[in-house]
Amino acid sequence: MKISSATRQMAGKEQTMLFQDIVIKPVGVVQAPYADPTQAPILGYRATVEVFPDYANALLRIEEHSHFWILTWFHQARRNVLVTVPGRINPNLPEYGVFGLRSPVRPNPVGLSLVQLESVEGNKLHVTGLDAIDGTPVIDIKPYFENDIIFSPRTPHMRPLRREVLKGILLKRAIAHHQEECPDLLLAVRMTMLAEESLGHINSPDLQVAVTGSACLADTLQGLTRARLANPPRFRHQLADSPGRSDWSLGSKTLSISARRRISPVDFWNTPDSDIFTDCIE
Repeated sequence: MKISSATRQMAGKEQTMLFQDIVIKPVGVVQAPYADPTQAPILGYRATVEVFPDYANALLRIEEHSHFWILTWFHQARRNVLVTVPGRINPNLPEYGVFGLRSPVRPNPVGLSLVQLESVEGNKLHVTGLDAIDGTPVIDIKPYFENDIIFSPRTPHMRPLRREVLKGILLKRAIAHHQEECPDLLLAVRMTMLAEESLGHINSPDLQVAVTGSACLADTLQGLTRARLANPPRFRHQLADSPGRSDWSLGSKTLSISARRRISPVDFWNTPDSDIFTDCIE
């Protein structure tokens, strides 16, 4: 794989700096159940990274890590696009420059996926969360470290067009944070969906959240909202045996959500809000 030469005109000068050719050699290839990028789930899926034999020694002690950044080369992506709409999330969103998106279309179509390592089989890594199609070249594998964490980053609000997509995105984030798909995690995700739909960006630095209920409910809601206990204080929790309640405020908007009961995975996907919550007061 070869990236063509580029030139840069120095500001105010006639001098031109010539970059030498950059050569990238794939270290492996993706084995995935999807060959068409338009059909692949946007939230990633189970797949295998097959590392080529020449690089197998680079996998030494790799099983000591749980998560990895997989860098891929989106070989089917267009490279002449600088501005686009994140259409698979919501085609009604405004345009963004591709450097502000994770869109595969970009001058150098490098993909970046955070995956969880499920198992190692020789030179094959079985992972979850990869969003590259079958046959995609892998250009590097880097471990996820504690320093990669930014607990409350500032990001634009890109609400998915379909509610089911929002539900899936929040569920994936919740499990990544709480590390267990328990009933109160499912309840927290459903609460967060209502807050997102009513108040807007639930990662806003101005959002205030108060939770009454279990530690699991509070932990998941804090992880989803990125609301800190201090600097500035935006999150409060009162331990209780009740199914749970959350109170939200953003600017002049407020929202109170009280749970009727805890829910199961079947309830999470198929039950209407009115059967889960006793009230939802704005």
